[in-house]
Order: sequence, then C-alpha cells, then structure tokens
Amino acid sequence: MKLLKLDTVEVVYHQVVTAVQGVSLEVREGQIVALLGTNGAGKTTTLRAISGFIGLDDARVSDGTIRYRGQDIANQPPHLITGLGIVLVPERDKVFESLTVAENLEVATPRQGATRQTEVVFEYFPRLAEARNRLAGYLSGGERQMLTIGAALACGPELLLVDELSLGLAPLIVDELIERLVAIRRDLGLTILLVEQNAAVALEVADYGYVIENGRIVLDGDPQRLLGHQDVQEFYLGRAEGEDRRSYRDVKQYRRSRRWYG
Repeated sequence: MKLLKLDTVEVVYHQVVTAVQGVSLEVREGQIVALLGTNGAGKTTTLRAISGFIGLDDARVSDGTIRYRGQDIANQPPHLITGLGIVLVPERDKVFESLTVAENLEVATPRQGATRQTEVVFEYFPRLAEARNRLAGYLSGGERQMLTIGAALACGPELLLVDELSLGLAPLIVDELIERLVAIRRDLGLTILLVEQNAAVALEVADYGYVIENGRIVLDGDPQRLLGHQDVQEFYLGRAEGEDRRSYRDVKQYRRSRRWYG
C-alpha cells in the first residue's frame, strides 16, 4: 500500500525562490525509503514540506500534491499532520536543553499512555534510560540523536521522517542508531523516510532509494541498483572506476558539467 506519495511537488521560499522542483516519490507501508543528496540538494526542504513545518520558514508547496493515505496534506499545519501519524525527527540540536531527558519525552508524549510510550523509548534506547534525569544540554551528540528519535517515537507515529541521522556522528554510534531504527520498524511496524548524505549507511537498510540534486529527483531504484550506479559510487561513496577519490571541490565542478541518467 502506498502510504505516502509526492507528485511533482514544487516548494517556493519567500514567494520567489524555488527550492524543490517537481519532486515525485512514494513510500509504501512498512518500508524504509532513503532520500539521498548533498547539502542544499532539497532533502530537508522535502521533509519539511511533508511534515508541515515548511510554513514556519516562509515557504509553501506551490504546485503538486503530497498525499498521505490518499489525503492531500500539502500546506497543512504541523499539528494536524502529526495527528495523522507523520512525525519529523529533526536534526539532533532540536532538544530542550534545559529539560531532562525524561521531561523532553514527557513534553512530546500525548497524555494518554504517556508512561507506556516513555518506557518503549527506554527499551530501544537504554542509554536514555540511564540518563533520564540528566539535562539534555549535557548529552553527547549520539545521545541527543537518540533523544530526538525517542521524542518522535513517543508521539506514536506511523511514519517517521528522519533528517540526517548520521551527520557528525562517529561510525559506531551511527551503527547503533541504524540498528535501533531497523528494530523499531520491525517490532512496531513503522514506516521510515530517511534523509541522508551518507549513501552507504542509508542503502544498507533501505528498501528503496531516491537521489535528489538541485531540487529534482535524478535517480531512483532499489539499493542494489543505486550502489552499482557509477554516479552514486563517485559522488556518495567517494570512489570512481579507475581513480582515487577526488576532493569535494573537484566533484562539485564535475557535477556542474554533467547530467544524471538512470
């Protein structure tokens, strides 16, 4: 079943700047879908358009549709979209630093079943259970990421939108987080749209993937197809056939003069 479907979505900031141009993608129920792209490609804008938070950025969906279970949710406010079961996991600095871990989860959790939801979070993230009385401002980067996922999980979502899970984190922490997400999907039957720069991390667990560049989807397919694609290998896995990894500056210059083809 198609849980989420974007059809030729366009997003405009300040009524003049087009950030996302004709993006189409779909997420089926129970899948982990990866949205890959570099900084500024349009990944986070796409997530914020789905979650409704784009309105806080003086931006709106100016064309196309975003359908969740068949209902068009484009330009709806965040609280209504959250109520439908779509919950955004933002970048990890979006925690209440002056509140404890337990208080952060309490703020995020609906009153009905709050205790049970918090305990579910602690089951998946034992580190948070150990730090439940610690101020969030004193957590490590990995623990903050666990808390943002936990707060989203406490809302009782059907669809998790995860923004840059691995950014700035050590590989061992990333492995732990990915393992937890896979377990959450398996045990709770959630669906996950995972935005990532790190293709190797995302495609290891994804059922399907999309590559976005300059606000457009330029490539999509199952993980095997994407991992075998020369451009994905070069730009996202850091290797090209017959040559060593080049600098980011070189890659940017190369990308500007080259088009993607599926």
